[in-house]
Amino acid sequence: MTILHKDITDKVLRSFYNVYNTLGYGFLEKVYENSMMIELNELGLHCERQKQIKVFYKEKEVGEYYADILVENKVILELKACEVLMPEHQAQLLNYLKATEIEVGLLLNFGQKPEFKRMILENKLKPKNK
Repeated sequence: MTILHKDITDKVLRSFYNVYNTLGYGFLEKVYENSMMIELNELGLHCERQKQIKVFYKEKEVGEYYADILVENKVILELKACEVLMPEHQAQLLNYLKATEIEVGLLLNFGQKPEFKRMILENKLKPKNK
């Protein structure tokens, strides 16, 4: 079985644990975002922070999101610094995937215990709202 964009997500997860092991728990998400950008850039990955994602309904723009980090224009990272990941956090990332051509997302939680969720939504399964 092949994991979509495994090379990128492996580097992201390595960066996630490096940041977590260095900083630990208790900072604001922005601190973790800045630290992740340093780690990912050191690995040679092209990253954009606070990437705007427009949402369409019946071909009309109805809103926008800002993804925390977009890696190599292939993987969306949504960062959290909370006690535990909740279903609404996963729904947020799933909506980012629905609204874009990007098929892979990682939800990274810098909580008391580090945790992550990998989400995949193939383009062929996405609603056609654009």
